[in-house]
Amino acid sequence: MTLYAITCTDKPDSAKLRTDTRPAHMDYLKTQNDKLVLGGATLTDDGETMTGSHFLVNVPDRAAAEQFNANDPFTKAGLFGQITINRVRKGFWSPELAADA
Repeated sequence: MTLYAITCTDKPDSAKLRTDTRPAHMDYLKTQNDKLVLGGATLTDDGETMTGSHFLVNVPDRAAAEQFNANDPFTKAGLFGQITINRVRKGFWSPELAADA
């Protein structure tokens, strides 16, 4: 298995699309527990506005990471203006530091 970071940036003026699609997106993520290591919205510095999504997935290969992203209702709805998928290596791992983030 291999870790991939998927970073997605919302298109401008897409807050309503994000809100409308979020329930289906969350339902989809619940079906991905076997590969989703971390997932969450990216935010403006004040923590008020969602600007995209970030995922860390543990999958066999890049094609599986791309499939994870392609099947996300946010992607299917056209929410994202930019998507990057990068293979990553676990250098440091301190999940306890993120417990209340």
